[in-house]
Amino acid sequence: MRNFIYLIVIVFLAACGSGDDNKKAQLDKLKKEQAEINAKIAKLEAELGSNKDTLYKDVNVHEVKSSTFKNYIEIQGRVDAEENVQVNPQAAGVLTKIFVNIGQNVSKGQVIAQIDDAVLRQSMAQLQTQLDLATNLYNRQKNLWDQKIGTEVQFLNAKTQKEGLEKQMAVLRQQAAMYQVKSPINGTIDQLDWKIGMAVQPGAPGVRIVNANDLKAKALLSETYASRIDKGDEVEIIIPDAKDSLTTKLSFTSKVIDPTSRSFSIEVNLPSKKIYRPNMLAVLRIVDYEKANALTVPIKAVQKSEAGDYLLLADNGKAKRVAVKIGNVYNGMAEVLSGLNAGDKVITIGFNNLNEGDLVKF
Repeated sequence: MRNFIYLIVIVFLAACGSGDDNKKAQLDKLKKEQAEINAKIAKLEAELGSNKDTLYKDVNVHEVKSSTFKNYIEIQGRVDAEENVQVNPQAAGVLTKIFVNIGQNVSKGQVIAQIDDAVLRQSMAQLQTQLDLATNLYNRQKNLWDQKIGTEVQFLNAKTQKEGLEKQMAVLRQQAAMYQVKSPINGTIDQLDWKIGMAVQPGAPGVRIVNANDLKAKALLSETYASRIDKGDEVEIIIPDAKDSLTTKLSFTSKVIDPTSRSFSIEVNLPSKKIYRPNMLAVLRIVDYEKANALTVPIKAVQKSEAGDYLLLADNGKAKRVAVKIGNVYNGMAEVLSGLNAGDKVITIGFNNLNEGDLVKF
């Protein structure tokens, strides 16, 4: 402003062709106007200076604190029952009885259905008659042989006949047992498609039994993590449909990499809860890196330059630039390996167009 006034004075004097008196009068007038303008400028500067907020830039800060930093591998898996079986009949035939209902608890070995075995039972009845006769003849022949009556050949023939029929009966009883459909595990009838009168055959399942007390969360991990994940690592399991989560340890990690999928399997034992069901979606968050007393900052606050990563701090009301070294990043937080101290206030919002030394407030 002052330079502009001086320029007006010079131009005015140069353009003026009057005498020295006029020039002096005009100069005095301009100086007076200059003084008035300077006073106005000083007043405005004083008013601006008194309103300090106009000189500060608003920012948000994150105070750096020491805490445990964990890096997670997050994968999707499923809930699986260790004992989840389809019951297959061992013999072909027509169902004559069904002894269970869907949802019923059963024990291992319990008969759940009967297949028609009338023909087999008739054969067993006929064979039993023969066996009874052979047994009677054997007992008589044995009594005589014990009294040294008769020949050894007669005794041996009676014994052989009896034992042969007993073996045939044992075979028929084993076959009869195959006409009884039994539960292979302790569990609950989860599926029951059979009806009385339905024809069944081996390999045609219609009953599912699940032991819901022995559940696991299973997932496949890329071989990239094979050297970073092991049995006993901490894992957080989230089951969205059950609206539940828990923190536990990995109970199993496969030592073999599948050549097709280039992955290996992991398992986590789950507690027995009614809200857990086989094949539910499970999200596994496995800790593959953990550091105590780590310093972390929001990753959005980290800025990059040709010299490397840096942060802007709010230090005594001014912006301060510090070079940092960033480690692992997880869930929007970055581990700072060097360049920061606990208690530093990192500017997280408002750092755009902010230069070192600028006044800041938060």
